[in-house]
Amino acid sequence: MAVEAVKTEAPARSGLVLTALIVVAAVANLNLSVANVALPSIGRAFDSSQTTLDLIAVGYSLGLAASVLYLGALGDRYGRKLMLLLGMGLSIPACLLAAYAPSDGVLFGARVLGGISAGLAYPTTLALITALWSGAGRTRSIALWSAIGGGVAALGPLVAGALLQNFWWGSVFLITLPLAVLALLLAFFLVPGGVNETTEPVDNLGGLLSIVLVGSLILSINFAPVPNKGTLTLVLAGIAVVALVVFVLRQRVARNPLYDLRVAGRRIFWVAACAGVIVFGSLMGSAFVSQQYLQNVLGYSTFEAGAAFLPAVILMVLVAPQSAKLVETRGARFTLLVGYAFLLLAFGWMLLFWTDGSAYWQIGLAYAFIGVGVGFAGTPASHSLTSSVPVRRAGMASGTADLQRDLGGAILQSVFGALLTAGYASAVTAAVNTQDPGASDSVRNMLTKSFSSATDAAQQYPQYAGQITAAAKQSFLDGADWAYTAGIIAIASGVVLVFFLFPRRDREQQLLNGYHTEDS
Repeated sequence: MAVEAVKTEAPARSGLVLTALIVVAAVANLNLSVANVALPSIGRAFDSSQTTLDLIAVGYSLGLAASVLYLGALGDRYGRKLMLLLGMGLSIPACLLAAYAPSDGVLFGARVLGGISAGLAYPTTLALITALWSGAGRTRSIALWSAIGGGVAALGPLVAGALLQNFWWGSVFLITLPLAVLALLLAFFLVPGGVNETTEPVDNLGGLLSIVLVGSLILSINFAPVPNKGTLTLVLAGIAVVALVVFVLRQRVARNPLYDLRVAGRRIFWVAACAGVIVFGSLMGSAFVSQQYLQNVLGYSTFEAGAAFLPAVILMVLVAPQSAKLVETRGARFTLLVGYAFLLLAFGWMLLFWTDGSAYWQIGLAYAFIGVGVGFAGTPASHSLTSSVPVRRAGMASGTADLQRDLGGAILQSVFGALLTAGYASAVTAAVNTQDPGASDSVRNMLTKSFSSATDAAQQYPQYAGQITAAAKQSFLDGADWAYTAGIIAIASGVVLVFFLFPRRDREQQLLNGYHTEDS
């Protein structure tokens, strides 16, 4: 077992090291969001169903979330710097395969592969911050890591939208290539190796079980609303339940568990983990639905849709330093609740005021609320995890922090996508039954498949184009409202959880001191 060294508050060349880690994280974060703005274009290029578009959007999060715990543990054992280099190296062919995918099925596979490459590198960035910094320096570093990472992810739609104005849909997946090369060089030359890593063996069986558990859970959610996929959904959900039971049993008996349930049972750890899933899931889920809304319903260009998200990006970065100060002075609980208040405002505003005639100020204000909310809540959600574990378990803490973003993003994106699909199909079906009860099955299937398919139908039947387009827009809005309502319920649940179960500042510090004494 590794012995935890006494550390200063920051490593040598701390600014350069943190820059390198943030650039590596930026590659992973940027790839999370670039697909969202391209979904309408991808749907038209491959005549994809809404479910397939949901899978393409969630594929990167799926690969990252499913692999992150196992790969984080491998980094703790075999070298965190090695994981950084392998992840950045693998991201290059993954980007190329996605850009030139000949089908939407291959594109989904490329997105999953890209997620796995991020799973190699992304958890390691936070693990190294935990291992190299301490005290207030760690809090500030995590705040910058969280805010810039979220900001870069939010910038993805803007850059992708600009490319789609002049190039084909695949160009959005080439954005990260130069950044990946830069990150590879910075990691090689600046990031130290051998930082408080463990010599204990890795629980490989637990790692494989974690992959099966997360992967089957996310896929089951995505297939739930698809007609004639009930059996597949139940099978995948059953696999997830069995994998969860076996995983927990395995972690109880393993000599060196992949996921230390004793540490995970600490109140600060598990409440922060759940809180972060909701925070980052809300960010990714809202971006997923809203980018399609702006293009499909309001008629924004791809660039305009990406630029519309800028208030969230700017405020996320500006608020993060204030979040770090608030964590130090008022505690994680208070800071989380402030962030949640703004997220509730955002989703309530989208539900009430986003219509087929919304002005941009109504769009931008909701995005501003999201940026402030994630800016405040992101830092304490990640900081509390890393503060409540021993440094030799940094991979477990960082893996959980990444699951906050990626599992939260994948689950809420999947839930929002499922509700959007179900709500859209239900509304279109009702509209068709009212306006044209005798419509053929082929026309009905085309209209209910997805919004882009409905626009194709409008072109084929120009005499009904106005009616079809209006019905498709209203149906999309109905489906989006289902998703926004689910977001409000999720965030309200997070408020209740944090308010009643997360300790106040003084008690939080007592618990952290007790954890550190126990771990020593």
